[in-house]
Amino acid sequence: MKGVLDICLVFLMLHTPGVLSLSTHVAVIYPQDPVLRMGSTLTASCWVHPDLGVHASSLFWTLNGQPLPGSMYRVLSPTNLSVTLAGLNASRQTSGDNLVCHNHKGHILAGSCLYVGMPPEKPVNLTCWSRNTKDLTCSWAPGGKGETNISTQYTLKYKLRWYGKEKECEDYTHTQPYSCSITRDLHLFTPYEIWVEASNQLGRAASDVITLDILDVVTTDPPSGVSVSRVGQLEDQLSVRWEAPPALKDFLFQAKYQIRYRLEDSQDWKVMDDVGNQTSCRLAGLRPGTVYFVQVRCNPVGIYGSRKAGIWSEWSHPTAASTPHSERLMSGSCDSKSSGDSNSTLRRELKQFFGWVRKHAYGCSSMSMKLYDQWRVLMQKSHKTRNQVLQGDKS
Repeated sequence: MKGVLDICLVFLMLHTPGVLSLSTHVAVIYPQDPVLRMGSTLTASCWVHPDLGVHASSLFWTLNGQPLPGSMYRVLSPTNLSVTLAGLNASRQTSGDNLVCHNHKGHILAGSCLYVGMPPEKPVNLTCWSRNTKDLTCSWAPGGKGETNISTQYTLKYKLRWYGKEKECEDYTHTQPYSCSITRDLHLFTPYEIWVEASNQLGRAASDVITLDILDVVTTDPPSGVSVSRVGQLEDQLSVRWEAPPALKDFLFQAKYQIRYRLEDSQDWKVMDDVGNQTSCRLAGLRPGTVYFVQVRCNPVGIYGSRKAGIWSEWSHPTAASTPHSERLMSGSCDSKSSGDSNSTLRRELKQFFGWVRKHAYGCSSMSMKLYDQWRVLMQKSHKTRNQVLQGDKS
């Protein structure tokens, strides 16, 4: 808070013309730099030194540079003028609101910073995760409506559950508010008790205590080496391959992966949850001749026998690939009416079979994908033969 008071004092001295030296104590405001609850009432007084030869009735007050109406003043003595502020609103900034006493020429005689806010409420949403078991990062949110409008300190505290000494987290990040990382002296296979304390000059509050084992909250880097390629000339498939996160290669765990993909001109991602722990997968049922963006993420399940689900990593950087164009669309040919009539029953049966295969081929089952590949090759050959026959009839 001392640093904030210094900022307010410097503001008063540097940003207002005609400031009289405060070191001469020609005037004093009381109370000096008070901390008040929102909605409270403050009566402040400006006392001027008798040698200054200024009568209190000639003084006036400003708050954040705006003159306060004379109806709020009261002359307590020839050298003392008070002002009463009722129903105080929250401070505009944590460095305080500037209450200033001026002489009749507008020169500053004295100033005070008002800090108006609320005591902190119980912090909520305390969540922790460990990246590759090397650290433990926790984040939380202020309780109630959020900020207290005055300087409030949040402290992450932790200890080993049964025999540990209470410690405070020291590595508070500036990129993400309300978070802190514990980067040394971490113990595996031992539960921690973790909580957050919030305090300011109006009060203090503590979050609920959470208990966790680092191995139960491990996350990792996204999978590396993600590649997407075509599957021969199958126009509705793409093959996705990736590598397990290198930071966890020495740990005993079974990874779980997810894939998501979207069209180039869309922001709607489709997620595949049934990838399992393999590092390759086939996307089926795609649009021919279309660019797709693909991402992969990892969940390190069961590190050193932990029975709890891990935490999903961030998604990998998007990787793009396109499906081949459909030969039917490129040929520009169509079936004649007679051939359509003669083959209607066959096409209906093939459509039913194709629907069954497509349904069972979705995902990463190698058996279903092999059957699907065979079916798609057969269909392409059939279309090629049909197009050749039609073109021969036309010639």
